[in-house]
Amino acid sequence: MVLSPNNNAMLLISAIIPSAGFGTRMGNVKKPYIELAGKPILAHTLEKFQQCQSVNNIIIVTAKGDEQRCANEIIESFNISKVIDIIAGGNTRQESVFNAIQKLIPDTDIVVIHDAVRPFLTEKMIIESIENASLYGSAIIAVPVKDTIKEANENKLVLKTLDRQKLWMIQTPQAFKYDIIKQAHIQAKNRNIQATDDASLVEFIGLDVKLVMGSYDNIKITTPDDLVVAKTILGTKTNI
Repeated sequence: MVLSPNNNAMLLISAIIPSAGFGTRMGNVKKPYIELAGKPILAHTLEKFQQCQSVNNIIIVTAKGDEQRCANEIIESFNISKVIDIIAGGNTRQESVFNAIQKLIPDTDIVVIHDAVRPFLTEKMIIESIENASLYGSAIIAVPVKDTIKEANENKLVLKTLDRQKLWMIQTPQAFKYDIIKQAHIQAKNRNIQATDDASLVEFIGLDVKLVMGSYDNIKITTPDDLVVAKTILGTKTNI
């Protein structure tokens, strides 16, 4: 349960899980359905939201034509009862998320957006992102950069070394007040702005985004190498 910081009223929390990618870097295999420790990656992810009492409902965005497969192989097989809709995605992740935003319950207070193929999120991440979004309007999970980062030109010549102390690797979940993320997506669509994450769209409309400490284990499984890392992480965990 998450309470409003202003009047202690219970907040209505909706989660959006984009799951419509085609997995080109995974050899054109649909990543959400790849098995990890005996169950699809998407099932691992959804179970974290199912178990989190702060989350009221879930919308899944899947590849067009996979709606029934998702319902049968994931939702029914693993008893994910919080899912209220499975919808088809758009041509980009951004379009897919916007499709889901338009399907949200109008009384939604906070929207939590999380990559389907980040199965190592924790309930703590979900709750802290929600709590910070309720205070700041927008909050995203992130970890400090470990390596030295250099900016280069198109010829791969170094332009400058960036200050590592100010750099963060952005992850999901990302949480937003409903009206903020809806307006950010509408303005992006109207202005033909494309971004790689939802927080960037909030930045484009001039609003602050709060960073919340995540985990280096909270990887996005995108390539075959990531699967190897994921199996290593699984070997050190007992809660997934």
